[in-house]
Amino acid sequence: MKITRVWSMPNYRTFTIKPIRELLDRVLGNEYVNPFPYPFERDALIFLKEFDNDSVTKLAFDPPYSPRQLKEMYGDVGLAYNTKASYWSELKQEISRIMKHDGVVVSFGWNSGGIGKKYGFEIEEILLVPHGGSHNDTIVTVEKRINDN
Repeated sequence: MKITRVWSMPNYRTFTIKPIRELLDRVLGNEYVNPFPYPFERDALIFLKEFDNDSVTKLAFDPPYSPRQLKEMYGDVGLAYNTKASYWSELKQEISRIMKHDGVVVSFGWNSGGIGKKYGFEIEEILLVPHGGSHNDTIVTVEKRINDN
């Protein structure tokens, strides 16, 4: 597993942060599924259920990290943000269902859990992006689907 640490200024548009943009270009290119696009307009779980089994090769998983971030970043679009563990499990199950074998998911968050082995994924790369001061690091995992569940 490759682990890289590159400092960069924070930005509410995660994909514009230079080391993150470079990783996305290298790993996903321009064509990938994004269940949490900016601006956020609908529930990611409903969106993912629209895909056929084993139909996706590349996916970016960048959910709002908290209800506060959802409100600040996406405004009031009439969506309820579900922070229950069962919601996150359902999202990961849907991602597992739609990803092709050897498909790649790039996940963003404040931990390196990614989608996880439980759902048939193995981490190949981690990018740590510290932002300095009191800002949390952005942790990016690159995972490949290795098992069918």
